[in-house]
Amino acid sequence: MKILRRVLFILFASIATTPLMADSSNFAGPYIGIQGSAVGVELEGEVTTGSDKVRSTSSGTIGKTALIAGGEIGYAFPIGSMGVLDIGATYIDGSAKLKTSNTDTAASADVTFEVSDVYTVYIAPTIVLSDTSSLYLKGGLSQATVKVTGDVSQPADLSGETYAVGTRTVLESGLFIRTEAGITTYNGISAHGLGAGGTQKAVAKDQSHSAEPTVAYGAVSIGFKF
Repeated sequence: MKILRRVLFILFASIATTPLMADSSNFAGPYIGIQGSAVGVELEGEVTTGSDKVRSTSSGTIGKTALIAGGEIGYAFPIGSMGVLDIGATYIDGSAKLKTSNTDTAASADVTFEVSDVYTVYIAPTIVLSDTSSLYLKGGLSQATVKVTGDVSQPADLSGETYAVGTRTVLESGLFIRTEAGITTYNGISAHGLGAGGTQKAVAKDQSHSAEPTVAYGAVSIGFKF
């Protein structure tokens, strides 16, 4: 978040020192693109066991970075000669897994959470700096599918909010390049043991798993404006 604030300050400072000779029509219209992102994920988790009266809780934070690919599609509406309202969506194909090992039974019981099919719908007010370059702020709603393996309940899918800042350069041919830095905060993942036993390793019913993921990313998109 501190890095994002610094980027915002630098970009807005550049507006004050850049002569605005712009034409928003160069940026208006439908577009489609492919996106590559460097992603950092922070997952703060907690495992709780015991009854309501006697409860033992352990918590911790893990971090992981990854390179991922996705796509975007949208439409930019011109607002005067120096403004554009960009409405679109991004989709990331792939999955990430988190595995935990529990020792609440004689044999360890593993639980795996898998997050996949991440997509974001967004709105991005844009200031046109020149005939080819622009600066925008983005706000969006993000969702992801959550699957679980192991003797625990199925948690709800992830939903969260995305905030970002970026630049978009559009060439005369319609080819564009977008650079963006942002952060997504999701609601928590929560599941509890089912105590099924049998052929499946059991997780005690009084044990619960919860986590709150936060994603920071930097992305570069290449696409075409029609």
